[in-house]
Amino acid sequence: MTVVLLISGSTRAASTNSAALRTVSAIAPDGVETVWYDGLADLPAFAPDDDGTAHPAVVALREQLSRADAVLFSTPEYAGTLPGSLKNLLDWTVGAGDLYGKPVAWITVAPVGRGDGATATLRSVLGYVGADIDPDACRRLPVPREGVGPDGLVADPEFRSGATAVLRGLARHAATATS
Repeated sequence: MTVVLLISGSTRAASTNSAALRTVSAIAPDGVETVWYDGLADLPAFAPDDDGTAHPAVVALREQLSRADAVLFSTPEYAGTLPGSLKNLLDWTVGAGDLYGKPVAWITVAPVGRGDGATATLRSVLGYVGADIDPDACRRLPVPREGVGPDGLVADPEFRSGATAVLRGLARHAATATS
């Protein structure tokens, strides 16, 4: 069983990024367990002097990262880059090396021509922290706001097919990374 931690870079209740990851969780194939990270808004601002402290939100993040075989991100773009809350989460992983060697990928739900600044920054930061980026599992799967149903999931068959391929690919990458 491959455990994939799902991290949305959005704290917005009606986020299409979060809907995409909820859908990924709902359609996870056999052999893949998804775990939702829901502590983004609870993380304190990163301060290097506090990196060794046991703030409960930081401890919870690190525990979830350590139990995961891989991490799948989906994030909006704010002001041409990552939302500050997601960058803050990534900052917390630097000192302890929580993402070092960990297979990661992302789904970009923005339409073509949007979201590229966030993706570029995410790629850069994940490279800096030594994450094992699976380029084949990083995909743009656009989700319009009206594409999210009342159940909070994306019903579009093309999105679901692409998301399943992302999850399977990331799980395969994680399996080969640990063997």
